[in-house]
Amino acid sequence: MKLAVKFAVGILLLLAGVLGTAFIAWRVPDQPVSALQARWAPPPSQFIAVRGMQVHLRDEGPRGDPTPIVLLHGTGASLHTWDGWTRELTRERRVIRFDLPGFGLTGPSPDGVYTIERYVDTVLAVADTLGVPRFVLAGNSLGGYVAWATAVLHPQRIDRLILVDAAGYPYQSQSVPLAFRIARTPVLNVLMRDVLPRSVIESSLRDVYGDPSKVTPDLVDRYFDLATRAGNRAALVARFDQTTPGTLSERVTEIQVPTLILWGGKDRLIPLDFGQRFARDIHDSRLIVFDALGHVPHEEDPARTVAAVLPFIQSGR
Repeated sequence: MKLAVKFAVGILLLLAGVLGTAFIAWRVPDQPVSALQARWAPPPSQFIAVRGMQVHLRDEGPRGDPTPIVLLHGTGASLHTWDGWTRELTRERRVIRFDLPGFGLTGPSPDGVYTIERYVDTVLAVADTLGVPRFVLAGNSLGGYVAWATAVLHPQRIDRLILVDAAGYPYQSQSVPLAFRIARTPVLNVLMRDVLPRSVIESSLRDVYGDPSKVTPDLVDRYFDLATRAGNRAALVARFDQTTPGTLSERVTEIQVPTLILWGGKDRLIPLDFGQRFARDIHDSRLIVFDALGHVPHEEDPARTVAAVLPFIQSGR
């Protein structure tokens, strides 16, 4: 009996040692915005005061555009996910993109609220601060959820709508990125605030790309650095608790603005079935599928996806 107890104690001590070593090796402390700005917020980045936050934003292109294009990123991403689209769109259009609360350099909401309605309010607050009464609104994943919710709740503000692998319906994923699984798992999501192996970020990105070979070290650097912005990891956990598909999805059929729906045929997080559902539920809509792309087609192949957007936004002018 004593031998068994000693053996058990030995195993526990060994396990504690292994976990302690792993904690030290993988511990990644939060980084202040000041440590990240040089690399991730050079000009034309700016920070504007909105609802008690300093929102990281880029506002580019001709100021005479009567209906600027506002781009909203998805969970864990940032305004940089739209770099490729912005280079093309700003040739003729004003493009506004910003880091949503809880992500990128904007960081957490002061009151810790991440409901879909609060995200909608933030979009309108940013637009109001910039003096933009009406705009084209595009969003990917969570950003797509925010985009169509804005069109439902404030239709008078939206000129046209672009949904890119949008969230919002209750759905069953075929595969969930590792970082998202950790953020949704009790205990692990608490540890994630201090421990974040870079491999978790890389694995998560490879999971949402149709072609994982396109996930470069620079891309992983960006997602990893911005995930460790002070407060973002705790905010991610809160966002998953609060911003879930709900009864608002019953109002998708109310959307009346012209809508373009883009979807990656290899999206395993929000499968194509849901892109087809948006197309059925939104009367004035068109669905374009990119068979080889995943959950972030605008980032994975910006040239091909923005080429589908140009005729849509030009037809409304």
